[in-house]
Amino acid sequence: MEPKKVDPSLINDSSQVVLYGEFFAADNPKVKFVVSLTETDLAVQKLLAPSPVLGRSRQTFNLKDCVGARSYREDDNEDSGAYFSVYFYPLKKRWMSTGVSRQRVEQCFQIASVQDPRANLEEADKWARAIQQRMGLLQPSRDGVLLSEVRRPCRVMLLVNPQSGKGQALALYNGPVQRMLHEAGVPHTLFITERKNHARELVREADLSQWDALVIISGDGLLYEVVNGLLEREDWEQAIHTPLGILPGGSGNALAASIHHYSGGPLVSSEELLVSCGFILCKGLVSRMDLTSVHLGSGQRLFSFLSLAWGFVADVDVESEKYRHVGAARFTVGTLVRLASLRVYRGRLSYLPADDDGDTGAERGAIPTGGGDHTFRNTCSSNNGLNTKRRETPSLYGPADSLLPPADGPVPGDWAVVPEEDFVLMLAMYQSCLAEDLLGAPNAALDQGVIHLMYVKAGISRASLLKLFLAMEKGTHLATGCPHLVYRRVRALRLEPYAAKGLITVDGEAVEYGPVQAQVHRGLARMITG
Repeated sequence: MEPKKVDPSLINDSSQVVLYGEFFAADNPKVKFVVSLTETDLAVQKLLAPSPVLGRSRQTFNLKDCVGARSYREDDNEDSGAYFSVYFYPLKKRWMSTGVSRQRVEQCFQIASVQDPRANLEEADKWARAIQQRMGLLQPSRDGVLLSEVRRPCRVMLLVNPQSGKGQALALYNGPVQRMLHEAGVPHTLFITERKNHARELVREADLSQWDALVIISGDGLLYEVVNGLLEREDWEQAIHTPLGILPGGSGNALAASIHHYSGGPLVSSEELLVSCGFILCKGLVSRMDLTSVHLGSGQRLFSFLSLAWGFVADVDVESEKYRHVGAARFTVGTLVRLASLRVYRGRLSYLPADDDGDTGAERGAIPTGGGDHTFRNTCSSNNGLNTKRRETPSLYGPADSLLPPADGPVPGDWAVVPEEDFVLMLAMYQSCLAEDLLGAPNAALDQGVIHLMYVKAGISRASLLKLFLAMEKGTHLATGCPHLVYRRVRALRLEPYAAKGLITVDGEAVEYGPVQAQVHRGLARMITG
């Protein structure tokens, strides 16, 4: 069926129009609309009866905000009409508060121009295909470079941890997530994890040729399992390039918040964050993501995508587990509890400055390493030094850590050793957000090749530490001028705790306590991002 010719009296800027039609509203056959498609927009305007006069209200939807379009017929055999629906998630003003967030808008039209059901469906198909083609041509770029895309149609392995956060991940899938994937035409297979490390085992043994992307609905812990499972495969070099996606379903959701932050969106949380990440997932753009190789005291090696923490932050991560039922607020509660009994953690911290740190030698007050004995010794009384016998763990492949010195040797001369040995916290981040509402490393990027190292020296008051975390909600903590806070951009680090007992977390998960070394590997993984 040929498209109708455009009537210049009914539509503006007709030279840009690709398709034009007059259709009834799907839910009201008495209401008619003029619909026009350009290379960048879908315009909808109500047609006033009885004369063909356009109403004043004209809605224009940018195809960059579109996740999909589909055509269909109803089951009613007496209805010869066909339908096409278009799904948008534009940034709109919130109903009950200030600011904007992505909100769902569906435009659905009935085509009943002839009595032939097949002809009507062909017309609906033509509109749906034309919209899908043009929304695919309008993918955004970062730094002027077009990002790669997930293969279409995309076959997704969707992993859900039903216990994450407040135990709502499965309900989120059955609600908004499944609806968005259907709208975007993303076929997927659901896997519900049943125990710790179940996802790790699944991806380690999976035939990845059957999947175009691995997507998780959970907190950060499930993605930690997936990343390490991929790097335990013999074909790790290909496996780790499998596009990964994340939808927030836990209590921390730090990576999901970071992905949203990189897309340029305003600060959001909870359901708004889920909608934003779902929109990003449906658009299917893929970019590189840094991973950090972490060596524990026993010799075990693991990979991290988010953070390495010791001291205050690690304690809050682990101790707040008991408040998991309150969701993301668990970290606020845990922070207040830990502030009430503030601790000092003793240890030695060394690092390799990043080339662009502005100070390629030792930092102010740091001890140059040349000529001194700075052996990476296990100063804990526990038997977990890096030079102890390796535990029996799954073989972890991955790239060589060329920046890290031998476990039982001194740090090289181009490293810096922090002179202080009394700390309140040490936090190494490689993504921007520490939680949904904590912008810990505002200048971080997915594929930067930098560890954002922050540590707070002992002597800070409870009030000053609380102010730092309040400032972190807006990412302004580095500009507060706090004399106890030190920030460095580094490529590798070494931490040697002195106490026999304590907590260290990687991506929010408690790991073996003791000395640790870490090195960032730029762009090792692939992440679906906006």
